[in-house]
Amino acid sequence: MPLSLWLSLAAICAMGAMSPGPSLALVLRHTLGSGRAAGVVAAITHALGVGLYALLTVWGLGEVIERHPQGFRVVMLAGAVYLAWLGIKALRAGQAGALRPQPAAASHLTAAREGLLVALGNPKLILFFVALLSQFVSPDMSVLERSIVVVTAMVIDGGWYVLVALGLSHSSVLPWLQARSHWINRVTGVLLLGLAVRVLLG
Repeated sequence: MPLSLWLSLAAICAMGAMSPGPSLALVLRHTLGSGRAAGVVAAITHALGVGLYALLTVWGLGEVIERHPQGFRVVMLAGAVYLAWLGIKALRAGQAGALRPQPAAASHLTAAREGLLVALGNPKLILFFVALLSQFVSPDMSVLERSIVVVTAMVIDGGWYVLVALGLSHSSVLPWLQARSHWINRVTGVLLLGLAVRVLLG
């Protein structure tokens, strides 16, 4: 893959990762509620979900969607239900007040699950990969070139959200954010519910 093409790919992946949305809100919530490690875990599993979509894209996700639209719709509806449940949970936490630290093991497991499933249930990611990332894929690409596309998308996404988790957990930032964590819970809940509604409405 020419360097100029890879730089274009990296720039598009970076813009996609840095755009505000439920993924950012989720990493923020886990970092504030359970600490730096939980935020990093959520960031890494979110990147794994992104990597899965990138992998499917380089092997023809667009064609699969065209051939099996109903099956794809069922998967998206299941994702919408899960996103709505996460949104309601975040709103209820917001009503209770500030985020409280949770036991590390349970917190990390929850962060890992939610990071992965928010990535997989986000229709914006699917549209991003089918509409944009597929432009960098051609039938004659080698396995190595396809792997570069997948790894680039995954590393940039994971790297960005890990940096977010590390930055938010800094000693000078964390107390300020924790004092306003009930608002962060509410914003997270609204974003997740809004995303669920978008999926349900098609």
